[in-house]
Amino acid sequence: MYVCLCTGVTDGQIRDAIYEGCCSYKDVRNTLGVGTQCGKCACLAKEVVRETLTKLQTAQAALPYPVEFTAA
Repeated sequence: MYVCLCTGVTDGQIRDAIYEGCCSYKDVRNTLGVGTQCGKCACLAKEVVRETLTKLQTAQAALPYPVEFTAA
C-alpha cells in the first residue's frame, strides 16, 4: 500500500530499505524521501518502520546463536 503519496513510497519499499540497512525512521526518510513533503504520512511511515524493526529484532533473538556485530 502507498504510505507517502507525495513521493510514491509504499510500505514494501520502507521494509526493503530497512532490510538493506536503514535502522531508523530518519534513515528511511533520508533514503526514500518519505515524509519530506506535506508530512501527513509520517505517523504511518514510523509505524511501518517500528513494526519491521521489531520483527527483525524478534527474529534475531530467536536464533540459537545470535549474530554479533563488531566494529572494524
